[in-house]
Order: sequence, then C-alpha cells, then structure tokens
Amino acid sequence: QVQLVESGGGLVQPGGSLRLSCAASGRIFSIFLMGWYRQAPGKQRELVARILSGGRTNYADSVKGRITISRYKAKNPVYLHMNSLQPEDTAVYYCNVQNMNSYDYWGQGTQVTVSS
Repeated sequence: QVQLVESGGGLVQPGGSLRLSCAASGRIFSIFLMGWYRQAPGKQRELVARILSGGRTNYADSVKGRITISRYKAKNPVYLHMNSLQPEDTAVYYCNVQNMNSYDYWGQGTQVTVSS
C-alpha cells in the first residue's frame, strides 16, 4: 500500500523559511507529477507548485519567487522550499502524486503556521 509521508511543517515568523518534504513508501509506478497543495481554513484546496516527470514546474502566482519545488533526478522525495513566508501562507500543506493513469495519491497534510 502506498503512503505519502510529509514532514517539515511548523510555526515560523513572517519572513522566515521552511522546507517541506514528501516521501512515498511503497512503489508508485509511472509517476507523472508530484506536487504540493494547501488549504487554509474556510478556503478551497489550491495548487502551490508541481513538478512533472520531465522536470517542468508550475507555480501559483501568489508564491512565484518565494517558493521552489524540487526533486532530485525524478526520484523520491519531493521538496518544497518556502522563503519570505507571510501569514497568508498559513495552511495545511498536502503532498500529491499523480501517475500516468491520472490516479492521485495524497498525503495526510502538514500544518504550516506563519505568525509573530
């Protein structure tokens, strides 16, 4: 059984940095993309960043220039490097993996809180 295990969330002051990581336990065949979503209280889940198997990346406009997604040579795990964090970045961050059959795997989520 495949599980996505996230780590790296926590409390950080405005302007601070965090690195999230997501590792899959169990084998996922034919990964198409890996990414991160977030959901703030009372809001819908939204895409933060994703990286496709060929290395192309997509970012939400609100995080461009502050957040970077990386994955070493198309391997496990995938990282989300977050800098210049602001209170509006506070949310539960979820790891997502999609295979070539468009099947989605989701992690349990990790809380990121940006507050002074």
